[in-house]
Amino acid sequence: MSGEWRIGVDIGGTFTDIVLLGPEGRLSVRKVSSSVDDYARAIVEGLAVALDEAGLTAADVADIRHGATVASNAILERKGARVGLIGTVGFRDVLEIRTLRMPRLYDLAWEKPKPLVPRRLRVTVPERIDANGAIVTPLDMEAAAVAIDALVAKGVDAIAVALINAYANPAHEQALKALLAERAPGVASCISTDVLPEIREYERTSTTVVNCYVLPVVGAYLKSLQAGLSAAKVDAPLSLMQSSGGLTPADAAARLPVHIIESGPAGGVVGAQALAEPLGESSIVSFDMGGTTAKAALVIDGRAERAEELQVGGEAIQASRLLTGQGYSVKTRAIDLAEVGAGGGSIVWIDAGGAMQIGPESAGASPGPVAYGMGGDRPTVTDANLILGYLNPAGLAGGDRPLDLEAARAVFQAKVADPLGLSLEDAAFGARRIAVANMMRTIRAVTVERGRDPRSAALFAFGGNGPLFGWDMAMALGMNRVIAPPAPGLFSAFGLIYAEVEHHYGRTLRRVLANADASEIEAAWAALETEAIDQLVAEGFSGPTQSVKRTASLRYKGQTHELEVDWTGPISAGKLDALAEAFGEEHARVYGHRAGAAEPVELITLRVSGRGLGDRPPLARASDRSTGTHGARQAYFGPKLGWLETPVLSRKDLVSSRKGPFIVEEYDATCLAPPGVSGEINDATGAIVLR
Repeated sequence: MSGEWRIGVDIGGTFTDIVLLGPEGRLSVRKVSSSVDDYARAIVEGLAVALDEAGLTAADVADIRHGATVASNAILERKGARVGLIGTVGFRDVLEIRTLRMPRLYDLAWEKPKPLVPRRLRVTVPERIDANGAIVTPLDMEAAAVAIDALVAKGVDAIAVALINAYANPAHEQALKALLAERAPGVASCISTDVLPEIREYERTSTTVVNCYVLPVVGAYLKSLQAGLSAAKVDAPLSLMQSSGGLTPADAAARLPVHIIESGPAGGVVGAQALAEPLGESSIVSFDMGGTTAKAALVIDGRAERAEELQVGGEAIQASRLLTGQGYSVKTRAIDLAEVGAGGGSIVWIDAGGAMQIGPESAGASPGPVAYGMGGDRPTVTDANLILGYLNPAGLAGGDRPLDLEAARAVFQAKVADPLGLSLEDAAFGARRIAVANMMRTIRAVTVERGRDPRSAALFAFGGNGPLFGWDMAMALGMNRVIAPPAPGLFSAFGLIYAEVEHHYGRTLRRVLANADASEIEAAWAALETEAIDQLVAEGFSGPTQSVKRTASLRYKGQTHELEVDWTGPISAGKLDALAEAFGEEHARVYGHRAGAAEPVELITLRVSGRGLGDRPPLARASDRSTGTHGARQAYFGPKLGWLETPVLSRKDLVSSRKGPFIVEEYDATCLAPPGVSGEINDATGAIVLR
């Protein structure tokens, strides 16, 4: 049936994953090596192979949903655009002054990350708007023209504009936007009130600069990808996953790429969220371990926890959320993810003190682990798992990726076991234990550090290495259930299929509720709703396929940060007290206390989210992509248990409960159940449930 297959594509540091979901839950998957020089090439070529394997043509594709790492990679590798910044006179150094937040309170040697815009490319113009939106000093258009010409002469690729208090009145930024189109038509540009029309000078400026920094990179990538798909006669709509877990059309992502920085990791959380309900799980911790990183998120009552700000670049890839300031601030709605540099490709090394360390450096896609036989000469976590007998020596991905056991053993012996005076298997097992200890920090960051107890939740393990480490992680955290979903090694791509179109809009409107004009608040909220509905209508959603939700960020007057509360329906003078009460209840839930009735509550920002509700895809029914290898092999379970004969199964062998130890081998991942653990398939979802 033509045009009924949805495609999910996720790019990882090692592999590009492609998932096809058709009528009645038919599922077909394909994993190919990422083409680091041009990520689009692996997608186009891999999709052609995946369609051919499934017996499909380009005409069978209804739409393509893509999780991209292009924006985040550009920031991490400092390979973004050469950006110029225009600010208000007296505010040239907002990017360097930043805020008082810092990740290492007592480290006098810590240095802030270098600004994405060096000082020589930051210029200012005479203008001033006060905090209430009144124009104090009109914009000097002649000086603005000179500033733009100076930046163009210095060869900038993009120009960002962030004027003081522009969130209260965007008139001067709009004037600069028109002037940029006139004097620098070939230079990409964006103004802060188009990117983030909200209070807080550093966060607004930083978010705008980050958007400009990745704007040409993401634009060029999407243009290349769409050209490749068009050449392959795949003309289906292309959507990008946002950091928030919602989809956005490719043209919107090209215009505001700041919203897709954490695009890739969000897909897996959305997939876990979709499967939690049919599995009967109200709370789950998603654990995504790939080749280079491990990520965790918390889903409660079917809803992923959200964050209002990201730290990107610099040292931002770390698990602790108690301290911030390690990267560049991006104030955008995002799934609350914690991430650490630990994956299958993470390098195992010995530090100067003689202690074993794991990562954060990774062997990546090339040369990859030693066992891949592609020139790698440093031991990795994957090499350790192969030595321990957990991975099939015949190869990964159904044999598409042969593994060299002897090479892995030789390198691990020489570079880890011998220097530490350990047997080969104990050195490999120790590396695995350290990897688990590193990755535990990600789960603690989204649970314990958020006041949540992980012990009642199920661990949802996916990614190429997630099911291989799932039980070790659960055991260390006191959790008693691990779920390995269908196609776990491609699950971030799988999750994209279940995502919905989503757009977020906000406007700062600082008012003490006791003195506020309810009609002004209602008019501002209604304007945001109109903007959301217009966007949804433009994308083909109308009537019952639209969902629009209001929220408000409030605080007690004098506080630094706000809490967000939901609101339903219009707001009127008689309902302002109810809004204040909703904030008080949320404050008590989060912090355990609330202020007295006389304490003034201050509204800071109004927000609206608009969602396009398409037909919900059926639950997937994975085809059997096992390696074809059954029987048993020796696997090492630590000094106490030693080497044990371990059955090797396919997923379909778990239709009835089995006791561990056993190993489930599939095309895209390996699931390990140690002694003392039982596992079976959940009929509704096809997921493996370990208890």
